[in-house]
This record gives sequence, C-alpha cells and structure tokens, in this order.
Amino acid sequence: MSDWQQLEKRYFFATGKRQPVTLVRGQGVRVWDDQGREYLDFVAGIASVSLGHCHPAVVSALAEQAGVLAHVSNLVYSIPQLRLAQLLVENSCLDRVFFCNSGAEAIEGAIKLARKWGKEKREGAYEVICTDNAFHGRTLATVTASGTDKYKLPFAPLPPGFVHVPYNDVEAIRRATGAETCAVLLEPIQGEGGVNVPSDDYLRQVRAWCDEAGILLILDEIQTGIGRTGSLFAYQQYGAEPDIMALAKGLAGGLPIGALLAKEHCAVFVPGDHGSTFGGNPLCTHVGYSVLKYVIDNDIPGQVAKKGQHLERRLRSLADRHPIVTDVRGRGLLWAIELAGELAEQAVVLCLAEGLIVNNVKPTALRLMPPLVVSEEELDRAVGIIDRVLAKLEEEERERDA
Repeated sequence: MSDWQQLEKRYFFATGKRQPVTLVRGQGVRVWDDQGREYLDFVAGIASVSLGHCHPAVVSALAEQAGVLAHVSNLVYSIPQLRLAQLLVENSCLDRVFFCNSGAEAIEGAIKLARKWGKEKREGAYEVICTDNAFHGRTLATVTASGTDKYKLPFAPLPPGFVHVPYNDVEAIRRATGAETCAVLLEPIQGEGGVNVPSDDYLRQVRAWCDEAGILLILDEIQTGIGRTGSLFAYQQYGAEPDIMALAKGLAGGLPIGALLAKEHCAVFVPGDHGSTFGGNPLCTHVGYSVLKYVIDNDIPGQVAKKGQHLERRLRSLADRHPIVTDVRGRGLLWAIELAGELAEQAVVLCLAEGLIVNNVKPTALRLMPPLVVSEEELDRAVGIIDRVLAKLEEEERERDA
C-alpha cells in the first residue's frame, strides 16, 4: 500500500472499496499512476469523462471561464447557464432546465417536481413506481427509489411513496398504478444494476401506459445520456419521450453537474420551490456547453454507435471462446460481461495488473464504459487484456477441479 493509500485509510470515510491504484495523470483514454505505470481507463469516472481525460474542449473551456467568472449564484443571471439550457432544450424533447451538481440531485428534483405536479394535477398523488435493481443515487429519497436493498436498508426508516416492480415488465407497472401514483421512474438501461437492457418495445409500452393512466414518465439518463448508448439520449432509440429527464455524468466531461429537464405541461415549479447554491455555476455550465456542443457538432453519438457495434462483435467472440462468460449485454459504449460465478472482483484485479481499469458492477459482472472518444485500436487492446484474464480464471478453475 502506497503512502497516499495509507493517508486514505487514516483520514477518509471507508464508504467504498477502491482499486489499489493512485492515478495522477490522464490523456484521452489513458491514465498513469504515481509509479508512472500506464492504464487504459474503461471506467472513465463512472462514465463521466465523456471526451476522455484532458480533452482540449474541456481544458480550454475550463481555463477560459475560470479566468473570467467561476461562481455567482442563482440570484442573478448567468450567460453560460442559459446557453447550456438552450442547447439542451433545442436538442431534446424537453422545454425547461434546472441545473444542480450531481445525478442524485437531478433525481431528487425530478421526484419533487412529479410530487408537486401530482398535488396540483392528480388530486394529491405522490407515489412513484420504480424498478428492482435500479440505481438513482445515494440521498435518502434516491436510495429509496433505487431497487437494491443493501444500499438502503441500513438507513431505515426510509421516505414513503416509492413502489417497486420488476424491470422490463409493463404489466407489473400497470398493476402497481393506483390513485396515489404520480409517476414512473426508469433507467432506459439499468447501469449500476448490471447493464440490464430492456426489450425494444418496453419504454414505448410504458409511455403508452403513462398516457393512458394520466401519470408522468421520468427517465433517469444520468448514465445513458450524452451519447453513451449511440444517440444523444437513449430515449431517442426507443421512441418514448419522457415528461421529465435527469442528466449528469458525461454532460461536463468530468466536472460536477446535473440537470433536471421537463416538458412544459409538468414544469410546475415556482420561485421558492427548488434551489442550489452551486448548481448551474458559470464554470461547470460553460464546460458543459463546450462538451455538449462538441458532442453534437462532431456526431459523437454516431461514432459511439459504430464503435459499439465493433465492441459487441469482439465481446461476443470472447463469449464464444470462453465458457466462463455466460452473457454479454449493452448498447453503444456501455457493456457488461456476465461470468459464471462471483468472479468479477478477481477479474478486476487481474485486469488492473494487465493495464486495464474496469469495475465489477456486481459480483458476477464486469462493466465497460470507456470515454466516448476511445479508438477501435484501444477497444481491441482492452478486449485482448480481458481475453487473457478470462483464460487465467478458467485455468485456475481447472486447477481447483483437478
């Protein structure tokens, strides 16, 4: 354990298990540790470093705005905030934007907005239908909306008003809808739950049911948005427009930002209903504008779709060669490799030793989410490392069985 890692052990809350590497520098898809060793970064700040490390669009925007005006407040107008809001609205199906600092805050805002809408438009309805294995954040409300008991049970009693149903099951949503329901909250693809991809018509059917029942559809595009799945927003591939949408992660290329978007018919916030001290500050929104404009102007989503097809072919070839792989699933540049047994943590350690940073999204699955600017050559290098790691795991299994 390095001196820096000893400091973490002494001073920091132990809220998660870190990989034994201290990163000090990055460029594109590559990062270097404090010993000078190079790695391919296929975690990318948990899908946040959308344009790669130290991308010129991010670096120049950051330096430019830091030298002019970094932070004011939402008590005054801010040009970068309004420019980013306009760009988001003009390139989505939504009409209004509020900026915050994270995905959890964006979902908190979405829940508040849906509940106020339910109070005003649906006779006080306040319940939100969520799904098993969902992940929406770590605040009390968002962790309650999430569908994994281990994240929320330690903090009971939890806020009321959240009903959980199986993912990819429209009938379950129909059965759960009642007089108190104001909204359905879904991830187009469940990221933290294991990169779970729904049926092609799932979101369309949910959208139709929400229209029929007179309730709102909230999409959590924190991980799937800003080009990650091969379109600017994942809902565009599924043909199901949300009433409310939450964004974060890749929106500012690694800087902290979140965004709550809504259609006009449910944009019921009035002054005093919501706020944020740092949300929408000039520094992060200027970088966000620069990142989003670069993504749009250079058709990064289209590039991601092609790279995703290449990665899918390589991963399916892995599955064909390695009995230890039971499934590969994903879209664009968000993929999971399912393993036959709880081997993902061991695989992460072996990948790190080979120069590849991935994460075990659950005990049986590895997740790949490289920067959107990753090259096919870098994808091939990463798959080659995973190929060797899988072979090692299979060899160890054969030795145990011998």
